[in-house]
Amino acid sequence: MSSQANSSDTKSNSSDTKSNSSPKNESESRHGNSCHSNKNKPDYLLWFSLALVIFFYTTYVLFNDANFLPPWFLKLTQPVYELINTMWWGLLIGIIALSILGKIPREFVMSALGSNAGKGGIVRATIAGVLLDLCSHGILMVGAKLYQRGASLGQVIAFLVASPWNSFSLTLVLIALIGFKWTLAFIGLSLLIAIISGLIFDWLVNSKRLPDNPNKFDLPDGFRFWKEAKKQWGKASFSYSFVKEMAIDGIKESRMVMRWVLFGVLLASIIRFVVSPENFSNYFGPDLIGLGLTVVFATILEVCSEGSTPIAADLLNRAQAPGNSFAFLMTGVATDYTEIMVVKDTTKSWKIALFIPLITVPQVLLIAWLINTF
Repeated sequence: MSSQANSSDTKSNSSDTKSNSSPKNESESRHGNSCHSNKNKPDYLLWFSLALVIFFYTTYVLFNDANFLPPWFLKLTQPVYELINTMWWGLLIGIIALSILGKIPREFVMSALGSNAGKGGIVRATIAGVLLDLCSHGILMVGAKLYQRGASLGQVIAFLVASPWNSFSLTLVLIALIGFKWTLAFIGLSLLIAIISGLIFDWLVNSKRLPDNPNKFDLPDGFRFWKEAKKQWGKASFSYSFVKEMAIDGIKESRMVMRWVLFGVLLASIIRFVVSPENFSNYFGPDLIGLGLTVVFATILEVCSEGSTPIAADLLNRAQAPGNSFAFLMTGVATDYTEIMVVKDTTKSWKIALFIPLITVPQVLLIAWLINTF
């Protein structure tokens, strides 16, 4: 959408939502600014992590065959090289998605997801998460933007829980690795957990146990998605300056997520330096101890969705523990420290962030145990 669409968005909010829309717009502005570091204060975590990632990556590219560098140092830089090569496209698509979402009026976003909390909105958000072909790191940017555009907390959580490994491309990979039957079962069970978690989060908000999204708003009376979309599309003008502005906005919006993604890459590299992810599946059988160890390693390993798929396949095929395989895919999402920190920064609430594993992990453990048992 063009700048005319944004202008229409503002007019629509001011006229149709009356006095309530102005505080919401102000809240969105404040929230949007608070998601990023203070302009007068350097984002030390972002720049420190970025500098180290660039240093490790270029060192491995230029000197991976060099004899003058100690082997242990090259072993430390290799995971950075592998992780960046794995996730770069997801991050890029996430930035592009942020650029587009930032130009789409909030009415369209909420009309597509459903503006009212409840089963319908949760199911829509869950399906959107499955259909969006992004890795776990790219999906965080979109989830944060949906929150800023007014999605309910339950919708955002359902979107995040359903998304990371349920993309179309990774589904095909998973079918090749573990077969159609197990893939279909894992997808269905993950959708169930996402929907249940979303409903629980909306209930916690309604019961005042968790803070509501300050960006929520009601759609104007008589708003029709396709009618308004046709009208706004006719007004759109995609000039070079508009596309450039959109790209710059996407990069700025992604900084909140990028700081934690880059930090996560460094932390995951250290963990991989100490613990080999290729061999740990041999120790995790289909018993409670193996399931518990799987959850612990999934929590600390910080594996991108593309990396989690082959490891999960090993847990099913080599360790003969399909429940552990499902738990590894799901628990890595639910306890991912990058996701928890991004949710905390987006919502400005540690309570909301920590409720993600509190609500989702027991469901994952129960279903994983049932899979292994029966």
